[in-house]
Amino acid sequence: MGTDADREAELTDPWVALEPGGDAGRRVDVLRRAYEHFTTAGRVEAGVRPVVAESWRRSARARVAPEGRASVELGDDELAVYREGHPLSRVMPVIRELTGAYAVDGEHLVAVCDAQARLLWVEGHRGARERAGRMNFVEGARWAEAVAGTNAPGTALTVDRPVQVFSAEHFQRPVQEWTCAAAPVHDPHSGRLLGAVDITGGNRLAHPHSLAFVGAVARAAESQLALLSPRPSGDAAQLTALGRDEALLVAEGRKLRLSRRHSEIVVVLAHRPEGLSGDELLLELYEDEHITPVTLRAEMSRLRALLGPRLLGSRPYRLAVPVDTDFGTVGRRLASGAVAAALGEYTGPLLPASRAPGVARLREQLRDQLRTALIARGDPGLLADWAYSPWGEGDLPAWRALAAVLPEGRRAAAQARASALDREYGNGARAGFGGRW
Repeated sequence: MGTDADREAELTDPWVALEPGGDAGRRVDVLRRAYEHFTTAGRVEAGVRPVVAESWRRSARARVAPEGRASVELGDDELAVYREGHPLSRVMPVIRELTGAYAVDGEHLVAVCDAQARLLWVEGHRGARERAGRMNFVEGARWAEAVAGTNAPGTALTVDRPVQVFSAEHFQRPVQEWTCAAAPVHDPHSGRLLGAVDITGGNRLAHPHSLAFVGAVARAAESQLALLSPRPSGDAAQLTALGRDEALLVAEGRKLRLSRRHSEIVVVLAHRPEGLSGDELLLELYEDEHITPVTLRAEMSRLRALLGPRLLGSRPYRLAVPVDTDFGTVGRRLASGAVAAALGEYTGPLLPASRAPGVARLREQLRDQLRTALIARGDPGLLADWAYSPWGEGDLPAWRALAAVLPEGRRAAAQARASALDREYGNGARAGFGGRW
């Protein structure tokens, strides 16, 4: 038959915290027992939604302190400049129009954060803002899972979909009196994650309607961004290749998902706008020196059929239109000294599964430049974002740098990780750069 908790978990939508008509008090009791069991024994009991259980495990691996609070990373002056230039600043009027009355009447808060879960705007009911301030749910604070544990904006950004978090589903105890629902917001053209919209309040938010509402607000924000920044037309093209094995090319009003080989070709050509000869392109694409020009010509013929002759030129092989790339944006941010912005744009290694020599070289160069800049900056929050990412979890220099800049009371976990990596790689090994990362 199963327990009441088992039956409730089966009946509830996995992304909604409490089904309509559910007993909030009983659900809180189930979650508090499960939470205490997890924090003491490290095991997740029945009745905890999978999205929450996985987030708890990530939070524990990141050594998030259950009694801790989010840290404020952007001071007033820095916050004002940063959010003024953030893409989501352009859609705040729409977000306010849709959520203002809902927040004030329901004694809720509306928060908008960037892709690193730093709160850029926190607005709504005055009393709720004062109470939320006691747990640092304030503008400038970072609520990423890696530092604040399970919470709606941080978890929504991690899993890249709308999420509701209720009561003791939050990983940090000071947040467990709250319920929140958040939805990610993406660039409507490139698909890049820009941040999230969050609604935070009491137990009344633990309802499917609040999750659907915040999702609708996020979609409205994306629609408004599309109106304010129309898709580039004519000669402009956009290439997204960070953190994905199949690049996305937006050109001439079309959105094309490229095959892995075509992704490698377009990345190499985008990086070398002057073009390459057939022999040069062979060296950039193939590890096997026995691959013949005939093979390359066949591949280029298939790519030309996909893109059209207006986009792909020959003699030399080149992209015939300007291409704005996400990896190029990271490079430009680094060149201007905007390290935080560069990290925000970096959504993962360039075509991580590619073994093409030209792609691998560019991938390593970009990664090394960003890591070096982060270490030089010495910002604990930025270094933690890198170290706790899938591509930074094995990066020994980054973990050493993080351990060096953390306050003494928070240093042990980073030191332990750095020591473990040091033992794993041994003397003379290349730290943290094996496999697809």
